[in-house]
Amino acid sequence: MTNDGGITVGEPVPGRDLETPCLSDHTPWDRPATGTSQTGEWTVRDGRSGGLGHSAAIELSSDRLLCDKGGVRRRLRMLHMGGRAAEHERRQQLALLRTPVMACYKIVVISLKNGVGKTTTTALGATLATERQDRVVAIDANPDAGTLSRRACRDAGATFRDLAADIPILTNYTAVQRYMFRSASGLEIVANDVDPAVSTAFNDEDYRRVVGCLGQHYPIILTDSGIGLLHSTLRGVLALADQLILVVSSEDGGVAAGTALDWLTVQGYADLVRRSITVVAEIRRSRVDADEVVAQIRDRCRGVVVTPFDKRLVAGAEVELAQTKTRTRDAYFNLAALVAADFARTRPSAGWATATRPGYSGGRPFLRSGVG
Repeated sequence: MTNDGGITVGEPVPGRDLETPCLSDHTPWDRPATGTSQTGEWTVRDGRSGGLGHSAAIELSSDRLLCDKGGVRRRLRMLHMGGRAAEHERRQQLALLRTPVMACYKIVVISLKNGVGKTTTTALGATLATERQDRVVAIDANPDAGTLSRRACRDAGATFRDLAADIPILTNYTAVQRYMFRSASGLEIVANDVDPAVSTAFNDEDYRRVVGCLGQHYPIILTDSGIGLLHSTLRGVLALADQLILVVSSEDGGVAAGTALDWLTVQGYADLVRRSITVVAEIRRSRVDADEVVAQIRDRCRGVVVTPFDKRLVAGAEVELAQTKTRTRDAYFNLAALVAADFARTRPSAGWATATRPGYSGGRPFLRSGVG
């Protein structure tokens, strides 16, 4: 379960195994085998093939290569097969990420620690917006302080409350876009007021109206609900959700995640909990092993993804995935693919009434540019 990158555990996707390891900075074939000597010689350990001994000059000599043609070819063939397998898996994940979404798919992010939820929302939204050719929007529904826009672009001007008040006059995408803030990845954001006293002004009905409006123009809506598990607005947010993502820090541990999932189950969201994804965000100098957290909660939800600590994603800083470590980008790519594996479940069937799902676009194609 442990590798150099994030850990991803999820439900099986056609053509894939149950566990999908996060791609790492180092591929298995370029990682030095255990027991490298000071002279640079490799040895065979744990059944893994290293060099044949002696020195690099001897290993690569014509005589040696000719004498061991079969072994060299066999190892080269194994390297080639490993590369092809990784490339095939990546293509499968991209195919999932680019699955057409005919009905608005709504993702809710709940966190147990300030900062980690906003990072996940922004990074996941940026990944989806980058890999897909349609629109992705994130809503800051945090009842404590609306700082999501700062993680993706800049300070907010227009806010959630402004959008909710002007819905009657918003007749097309161009009009709605004036209330958005676009990040470099293409992710659009509905900001909230920074002042906690003001940000609690919107209610459940406001949220439903905003989602109904945005659902006509955006196939994917992410909502960051912050750490407000007991806030009255959360019930309306969860009622419209297709996917729940619970974000915990590695320091919180699996017990805290389990407690939150139990609470949500008791509140009537058992089905949403079963289909949920848990993100374990590693923090610097954590005393808890991420593997232990995964083991505690892997059977409680649809999948678990571990996101490695990255100093470029420190709390309060603007999230720019292109500037993060490869391991970090791979972890969020795997998270996005795990989310996308559920897109097919929500496809409208024949005779499906648009009134049953707020935000349905009536089957119109969602395009990133142009007037909708």
